[in-house]
Formats: sequence, structure tokens, C-alpha cells
Amino acid sequence: MLGLQSYASSSEGDSDNEQSDATIPAPVTTPEHLRPVDKTHSLSVDLAVCAAPNVVPIGAAAVPRSLDPTLKEVVYNPRFDEMYAPVKGPEHPDMTQQQRAPRNTLAGYVEKAHINAFEFENQRRTFHTYGYALDPSVDEMADGQSYVGDLQSAYDDNGKTVFEGPKAKKSRKQEKNDRPEDIEGFLGPWGKYENEVSVAKPNEQERAELDELLSKRHKRGRIPEDKPLEEKSTLHIKDAYDYQGRSYLHAPHDLGVNLRSNAPPTKCFLPKAHIHTWTGHNKGISSIRWFPKTAHLLLSGSMDCRVKLWEVYGERRCIRTFSGHRQAIKDIAWNNKGSNFLSASYDRYIKLWDAETGDVVSRFTTRKMPFCVKFHPDNSKQHLFVAGTSDKKIICWDTRSGDIVQEYDRHLGSVSTITFVDDNRRFVTTSDDKSMRIWEWDIPVDMKYIADPTMHSMPAVTLAPNGKWMACQSLDNKIVIFSALNRFKMNRKKTFTGHMVSGYACQLDFSPDMSYLVSGDGDGKCYIWDWKTTKMYKKWQAHDGVCISALWHPHEASKVVTAGWDGQLKYWD
Repeated sequence: MLGLQSYASSSEGDSDNEQSDATIPAPVTTPEHLRPVDKTHSLSVDLAVCAAPNVVPIGAAAVPRSLDPTLKEVVYNPRFDEMYAPVKGPEHPDMTQQQRAPRNTLAGYVEKAHINAFEFENQRRTFHTYGYALDPSVDEMADGQSYVGDLQSAYDDNGKTVFEGPKAKKSRKQEKNDRPEDIEGFLGPWGKYENEVSVAKPNEQERAELDELLSKRHKRGRIPEDKPLEEKSTLHIKDAYDYQGRSYLHAPHDLGVNLRSNAPPTKCFLPKAHIHTWTGHNKGISSIRWFPKTAHLLLSGSMDCRVKLWEVYGERRCIRTFSGHRQAIKDIAWNNKGSNFLSASYDRYIKLWDAETGDVVSRFTTRKMPFCVKFHPDNSKQHLFVAGTSDKKIICWDTRSGDIVQEYDRHLGSVSTITFVDDNRRFVTTSDDKSMRIWEWDIPVDMKYIADPTMHSMPAVTLAPNGKWMACQSLDNKIVIFSALNRFKMNRKKTFTGHMVSGYACQLDFSPDMSYLVSGDGDGKCYIWDWKTTKMYKKWQAHDGVCISALWHPHEASKVVTAGWDGQLKYWD
């Protein structure tokens, strides 16, 4: 109240001075402590209402708060100026002027600017075409037009851009005739430019030289489109038919083994002795296949361009030799009945043979190398087979018409294997692109793609007898196991190691009761692992060269056949 009193006193004094200036006689001076105070007037002048006062809680210091920039959670409601206040802390004493400068990016300060997208593209093209453009750092409205680049050309052309018409000095004259009534002389936009040199057609001599050069390249790089080699087959036995007229394709009954049974042996054992060797191939063997279901015959494809059919029981003779390829055999495949088989060769042909007569039923080729072939396992689709080729495709043929009915083209490398799974509704392919793809039958888009940086190429895949697992020969000297149902996930706990197969597509197989896994390797050895524990049970030297394939007999408890690059097939028991 003391402040209010002094303010009122001074205001009244001012009014007294004004009255004295107006020639009014000065009143008698009253002592200051006896003067009345006008409380209403003074309150109306000095009093103000604050709607949001700064309230400091009792016991709290009136110190401004600061937010730590590394803080993850704020437990109170900060004010705007607190949230956007600069980071507090001691300034670095050794910072340079550049480091002290304000910045909104890691590399410096970016000024907010805007340029029309069309104008930006206009200036960019003008600079690349004519060598100059408007200076983007100068305000055009304030300082006029300023250029960067070839300034002389900019001033000569008055700053024309590419969208304002081509420069007359750089444009080429073109013959024009836009009159459509001139049928023969009409040029339109196709008129020639001046000094334009047209490519002349080669004369007869040059044409002959070009044809000769192309023919040499054709012979050097490709197989000419001539007729396939004449096919023939040789029967090596006299008793091709028994007394009832049945051929060698009919399984014998007097063996003590039921070859037509669907049940596997109750218990399998490790083979201990070498009991037979089939010889007859001049070069290494690339693929072997049991006769479907009964396995009383063995089919082998070799690098000597021939396929041979062998007896497994009895005298174990060579029954028939099939010759019809110019280059090595890569893969062979039986149909379900065993009446026909396919042979795929490096001469780019796939041939369908009659196993009984030795005749070629039909030939298939796409001018690419087939690396694997397989009939569709369903009995109702025995007229369809698929082949993986060197041009990254899986091609499905119809043997009735000889036409390609489907192509599966998603791999990035040549296709190595084809394996049917899930009751033959799907099939799995592996490739040199180190991936595995799962396909629905007749749908040319893969439903699942499996690839991992740790995966290697898997050139040999075998489906387990129960259809639940796939054993894949990996080129990092391992056998890896994938689930053949649902997710097709790799089983990390089952990995079979110990053999050296890097660089070779060594075919592997399960024992019929799924107790063992058998495989060859690049040193000619044969290995047997326990399926449950992945422990190696046995290994022995089977061949002099690479042991390219090992198959367990589906009806015998301990019999295994191996094939090697020494041209021999060996039977173990």
C-alpha cells in the first residue's frame, strides 16, 4: 500500500501544477502525511490479472529444467521452451569455427529452398546439351539472370533452354516432304539428314565371306541341326523269353525274396563283402536306376554314350545295350511300369526307349543340355515327364504328342535335380544357383524359395521311403536334410559329414527301413551313416575313380550296388 500511496501523491501533485499554470491561485500546502489517498484511482491503473502464473511448488528451487537428449521417457509434462531449448553443457574448448557453426544436418546447414520440378529438369537438360544453365544460388528476381558453365554460349544464345527450341547452329538439316498426296516421295519424320551415310548392303563377294564366317562359328559353337544319330540296341542273351512267353522284364518268382511286396525288410544290416562286379562300359558311369518296384534289373547310363540293362539275380548278365547318343549320358529314368525309360545326354537330346524291344519311341530336344529327367509318378500321368535343362528351365513334355505342355522358368542357374513330394502334388528342384524351389504341379510360379548365404549347390537329392524327408548332397562335403512336408525347413540337427564330394554329383540313398544312409564320394569310397544319430558306421574303398552312385536294394536287407567312374558296377552284401 505504500507504493500505491506514493503513486497517488505524485499524480495529485501534477494536477496542482497544471492548475497553477492556469493562473489559479495556489492553495494552502497541506503536509504530505495529512493528504487523503484516492484508493480507487490507483488500483484501476496498477492492478493486472495473470491467467497462468508460474507456480513453484513448495520446497522446489526456481531453477529452469533441461531435457537430456538421450532420455527415452519423460515422467512429467515439459513446457514448449524446455523441449526445444538448446542442449546444455560445457562448450568444447578446442572446437573450430566450422564445428561451432549452426547445423541441421550431419554435414552442415541446409537452407530451405524450392524449385519447380519442370524448371529443374529444364535447366539440367540445358546444361548437358548446351553447356550452361541458370545459376541456382542467385535470386533471379533480385539480381537478374546469371549463368554457370559456358558463359559465352549462354550470352550468344540469350539463355535459351532445350524446351525453347533447338539451337540453329547445332541443328542438322533434314530432308522434308510432308505432303501425303505425294505417295512415292512422302518422307514424314523419316527424312535423311545431310551428310548422313547409309549402311550399304554387302555385295556378292562380301555376302559369301560373311556366310563362310558364320558357318565356321556355327560349327565351332553349336551342334548343327542335323538328324539325330541312328539308334540301335543289342540283345546279349538268347533266352529273352521264358516258356510262357514272358520277357526279361517279368520278375522271377523262385528267388526266396518276394520282389512284389510293398513292405520293406524288417531290419537292415551293413554290407560286409563284395559279391559281384558288372563290367562292360568303356568309360565312367554317370547314373544307375533299379527296375521299378521289383528291382530285379539294373539300368546304367555311361559316359561312353550307351545305356546298359543288367540282371541282378541269377547269372547277373548284361541283357541289352542301347546306343543312340553322340555324347555322354547324364541321367536316366524309368516309368512306373518299367516298359519304357528316358535317357538324357549332353548331345541335347532326350530319348524315350522301349526297354523290351530296344527301339526308340520318340525324341525330344530344346537345343539345351538336359541335366535331369523324371516321369510324373502318378499312374494317370505317365505320358508326362519333366526335364531340368542348362538354360535354367524345367520343361514338361507330353510323350503322346511330343509337345512342350509347360515351362517352369524361375531358377538363376542350370537345374540339377527334380524330386516329387506331397503325394506328387508338388515337386522340388535344386539348381546351380545354390537355391531350392518348391512348385505346385502345372503352376509355373514357385510357391516357395529357399536360399541362404550358407547354402551350397545340391546336385543330388533323394526322397526318404516314408516321404517325409529329403537328403541332399551338398557340395560343402555334407549331406543336409530338408523336410518334404509343409514348410520344407532344413533340419539343422541332422547333418552327415566325413566324405569328400565337392565338385561331384554323388547320388545317395536310404536303406528300405530308413536305418541307414549310403553315399559315395570323390575318392571312390562308399560311406554308411546311422540315420538317427548321424554317426558314420562304415566306409570302404569301392572304386578306383569317383563313386558316383550308391543304391540300396529295396527288398534286400544288406545289399548295396555302387557305380564308379572306373566303368564298373559293384554289388555288396
